[in-house]
Amino acid sequence: MSVLSRDEILKSLASGDIKITPGYEEKSIGAASIDLTLSNEFRVFKKRDSSDTIIVSESINYQDFSELSVLKEGERFILEPGHMCLGITEETIELSPKLCGLLEGRSRFARMGLFVHISAGFMNPGIKNRQVLEIFNASSNRLELVPGTKICQFVFMELKGTAVYHGRFENNKL
Repeated sequence: MSVLSRDEILKSLASGDIKITPGYEEKSIGAASIDLTLSNEFRVFKKRDSSDTIIVSESINYQDFSELSVLKEGERFILEPGHMCLGITEETIELSPKLCGLLEGRSRFARMGLFVHISAGFMNPGIKNRQVLEIFNASSNRLELVPGTKICQFVFMELKGTAVYHGRFENNKL
């Protein structure tokens, strides 16, 4: 696998191997990635009794343990120290069967103690979805998340051969 450079990302956008809706600004494309935007949708995990144990198995569904929160225009999301939430990008990424990718945080936010994507950063070939963000505040301060912020970056990689993902999170949503 090889990482696509800015020029290769632009070529792939022009050829349709990468599609981004509702669109993108060319200034969001870096040397080898594109910055994606935080939407106004968050999932907050419900407080549970400390004696409750969540069984982590293949059948677990995060939606059973969280509530969807959609912010109004101009509202911001406060993330307390040591807490986690889910967010989602405004953009939908569609990849051809010959491309896959990695979803990564941005260093300016990591340096403030914000993990934008804790784990599961591999994005399969052939996806067509918005990217769910596993957001964690590792700092000792409250952090205010602002919808519309270029919060993460998507790194595109060329796959040897072709494949298309068909799985549980094929149609990502919060």
